[in-house]
Amino acid sequence: MDKSKRLFLKPKRSFRRRLPPIQSGDRIDYKNMSLISRFISEQGKILSRRVNRLTLKQQRLITIAIKQARILSSLPFLNNEKKIEKSESTARTPTTGLKKKTRVIFEMN
Repeated sequence: MDKSKRLFLKPKRSFRRRLPPIQSGDRIDYKNMSLISRFISEQGKILSRRVNRLTLKQQRLITIAIKQARILSSLPFLNNEKKIEKSESTARTPTTGLKKKTRVIFEMN
């Protein structure tokens, strides 16, 4: 191959296969809080399949387990800690944008 053609070829990257997030021995259950908490965001939302790198069947089972844990109150529906921090730092008073005109009346005797 010429040197001119070699410039356009991309070097091969080494690809390391990632380990699956759920091992074959792990049981997907609402009681397994250490497993379930890995698939929930800081705000309490269920993470998507792309983010979790799960199969469709695993994602369905995780979603069902999370919902069961929420209903049984072992897992909160929302994580309000961040909202409280935001509301304290950005506390504002609502303004309408219109200034009220005050009339000053002078009485002359």
